[in-house]
Amino acid sequence: MNKFIASAVAAGLAATLWASAGFAQDLAPLNSDTEKDRIDWSQLEAKFGAVPKLPADTRIGGVSKTLTNEYWRSLGDGYKAYADKAGVSVAYQAAQSEGDQLGQLTIAEGMITTGVNALLVSPQTDANLEPVMEQAKDAKIPVVNVNDAVIPSVEHYVGTVQRDNGVRVAKWFIEKYPNGGKVAIIEGQAGVYAAVQRTDGFKSTISADNKFQVVASVPGNWDRQQSYDAATNILQQHPDLIGFYCNNDGMALGVVEAVKSAGLLGKVAVFGTDGISDAYKSIAAGELTGTVDSFPVLTGEVGMETALRLVGGQKLPRVVATPQALITKDNLAKYSGDGVNLRAVLMKDAASAQ
Repeated sequence: MNKFIASAVAAGLAATLWASAGFAQDLAPLNSDTEKDRIDWSQLEAKFGAVPKLPADTRIGGVSKTLTNEYWRSLGDGYKAYADKAGVSVAYQAAQSEGDQLGQLTIAEGMITTGVNALLVSPQTDANLEPVMEQAKDAKIPVVNVNDAVIPSVEHYVGTVQRDNGVRVAKWFIEKYPNGGKVAIIEGQAGVYAAVQRTDGFKSTISADNKFQVVASVPGNWDRQQSYDAATNILQQHPDLIGFYCNNDGMALGVVEAVKSAGLLGKVAVFGTDGISDAYKSIAAGELTGTVDSFPVLTGEVGMETALRLVGGQKLPRVVATPQALITKDNLAKYSGDGVNLRAVLMKDAASAQ
């Protein structure tokens, strides 16, 4: 019950502050996938020049969903790498679990109280950190929402086009299975922007091809065991299933174990989202079919760069879009391994896409 109480309290606070603070008068509620005021990460320096030089005592706060998930640890590594290069400090903290909404809110409020020059947040839901926005505004602290859930009133967002995660996987199935088949979706946390968009991107794209049937779309709540259980049930009901799309890699790895237990490895494709190292290892081992990598270390670097540009007085677009790529065994070596300069590879990808 605590999880639901926390969610309700956070949502209630968010609704109250949204109505009283007048955010809607200043900015339309953010849809980070479709917001037109945007720039690609690769164009920041070309359009805005170098990052302004900041005082050595500049301190940036980072608030993450949890450190139990490698994605969020990697994001923090990106924050620190860029902060070290810029000669500023960063404090990076996270809630105990991905369901600890009030704990995450307390961390964010504490950072504002103790004093930071900018705040980087990755909310657990679209609502739970909304109360922080008015506090940050009063303290003149820029807030950058970095990936996943989206705070509607936030002025700046850094991350991928979430819907495209699902679209890319759906297109893979359409290409690889011309005769179609049954597929299933393991969703993230209900109501979270990223989970909704990823699921819709996959479902709408693959359903447009009448040869495919989405036979199940069930929540895994970012949890590996829960996803294993869900996949086991789906495979029992649909032994002719051709594949799963999962909203993150942790859930996908749980699904891989269910596929193996059912003796269907190599017959049922499994895709995740995020690009954590265990996903890459599983792909190399021929178990996980693929992942949509959103490159968390680079995303952290871009998030920190965005925050420092704002602290330095630059006026940036509302959304800074970061890269993603569908990773399978076919292109694994391009994006990982000894000697790979990932930033250079992604810069080249960005240039070729323009």
